[in-house]
Amino acid sequence: MRLLLVEDDVDAAEYVLRGLREAGYAVDHARDGRDGLFAATESRYDLVIADRMLPYLDGLSLVEVLRRNGNQVPVLILSALGSVDDRVAGLKAGGDDYLTKPFSFSELLARIEARLRRSQAAPDGARLQHADLEMDLLSRRVVRGGREIDLTAKEFQLLEVLLRRAGQVVTRTMLLEAVWDFNFDPHTNVVDVHVSRLRRAVDRDFDRPLIHTVRGAGYVLRAG
Repeated sequence: MRLLLVEDDVDAAEYVLRGLREAGYAVDHARDGRDGLFAATESRYDLVIADRMLPYLDGLSLVEVLRRNGNQVPVLILSALGSVDDRVAGLKAGGDDYLTKPFSFSELLARIEARLRRSQAAPDGARLQHADLEMDLLSRRVVRGGREIDLTAKEFQLLEVLLRRAGQVVTRTMLLEAVWDFNFDPHTNVVDVHVSRLRRAVDRDFDRPLIHTVRGAGYVLRAG
């Protein structure tokens, strides 16, 4: 799951980013409303978390522009303004949820998880499968050939990307953008290291490997 945080407060952003990444999410960060709107328009996110009081373009205006342009990405608004009228204004602008500052990270995480569950169009949309490999996005459970596979948060995210594009070559850059943030060093070997670990977890003890390296291009998930 890929999230976008639009927050100009450095300390608040660092707190939320660290917590979400530890929880296994890939999170991009925009420091003002204008950059947040650009990021949300140019990239696909599962959820946007936007502060209400932002430089250049406030959070409510950001949501209104997204909705006016047909972008229905779920948006959770964060704000120190917590009156009933403020919350109503946030929801009327197109926000899907509204959380008042200060907040506990556990509540923020619970609201994110609830919003992501609701955004699943149908129960089948919560499951990915290829050959004898199955992934449940809600329970974060991976099973191959009836045997459960334990994965780290990053390995789970990598496998999700590969499953969604099963049979297609996924480049290292695509994996960096989907699983890490867009400022990550493109020359790092972090993708190769994590894919190697993922391959051991998914293919070890099975006769037929599913994760294949495409030399000079990237990786592909395919049976045989």
